[in-house]
Amino acid sequence: MDSIKVRAVMYLGVSLSVFAIVCQGQIAPENGLSSQEDQNQLGHITRDLAEALEGLLDGAQDNRISLEKKASVIPRCDVGERCAMKHGPRIGRLCDCLRGTACNSFFLRCY
Repeated sequence: MDSIKVRAVMYLGVSLSVFAIVCQGQIAPENGLSSQEDQNQLGHITRDLAEALEGLLDGAQDNRISLEKKASVIPRCDVGERCAMKHGPRIGRLCDCLRGTACNSFFLRCY
């Protein structure tokens, strides 16, 4: 899901920059700016696009973190780490053991 959003943002950014470059080429020579002013304006456009893309990508990472918290994703734990905690008669899971290992219900560790 996140890779689709990142691809969409990248495609949007590339298409906007190509559109800006094409539109700059359509200006008539008598209405156009001098080459130095043209380079300055193009530099501002690309800088603005880069800042906008960074903002979108940062927002996508924040959303991904919040989605992981909302989806109750249990993190992975290595062999020998605590994987559960005892709450009276119940055992609460802290993390999910790696493939090929299991959480020992007596020691509450991945083995």
